Amino acid sequence: MPWRTAVAKKLYEDDVLVIGLGRFGGAVAIELQRLGHHVVAVERDPQLAESFLGKVTRIVQADAAQPQSVANLKARSFQIAVVGIGSSVEASVLCAMNLVDAAIPTIWAKALSPEHARILSRIGVHHVISPEVDSGRRVAHLLNGKLMDYIEFDDGFAIVKMKPPQEAIGFTLQQSAIRSKYGVTVVGVKAPGSDFTYAVPETKVTAHDTLIVSGPTDLLDRLASRP
Repeated sequence: MPWRTAVAKKLYEDDVLVIGLGRFGGAVAIELQRLGHHVVAVERDPQLAESFLGKVTRIVQADAAQPQSVANLKARSFQIAVVGIGSSVEASVLCAMNLVDAAIPTIWAKALSPEHARILSRIGVHHVISPEVDSGRRVAHLLNGKLMDYIEFDDGFAIVKMKPPQEAIGFTLQQSAIRSKYGVTVVGVKAPGSDFTYAVPETKVTAHDTLIVSGPTDLLDRLASRP
């Protein structure tokens, strides 16, 4: 519908400043560009910067740890900035400080360690990401084979993709009472060869289904431990 197209365009039309084009920053820059953002990417390494020509709106070869470099970028005109520097805590912090000083409304930054994350938060970075830590936690939850995917949020809440527990197979969600027994909510069900559908009390679960379940992480772990 036209209004949906207009809303989608508005969501993804902001100019975004991405600093550091390593594996993390480069992936963020390319995906933001694909979503429709105008991405200005900054990279100190000239060869790496050159490799992104044509992949994002604009490439700037500069050291964003230097205040003048950030000033030259007219950083104050950006609503969103991402610091993807992964080779130096000092460079990351200096760059983030320059963006905070430029009063960019929304700043995201990658942290290399818990200590680095605390520093970034204290200097005013709005969203601190720890990809290695998050990935490690995710893998730990997937190792037992019960969960097929796991996304955890900062407040101890998660959404998982999982195989149905034995006690739910052959019953509707109302009959198996997963929510009242475990304190989690089945929000979607996928039958083989079909798309995910929103779960309702009358949804009947089979052994071949995949469930999307949300709730507190400890309660999800409790459900996942069931046979």
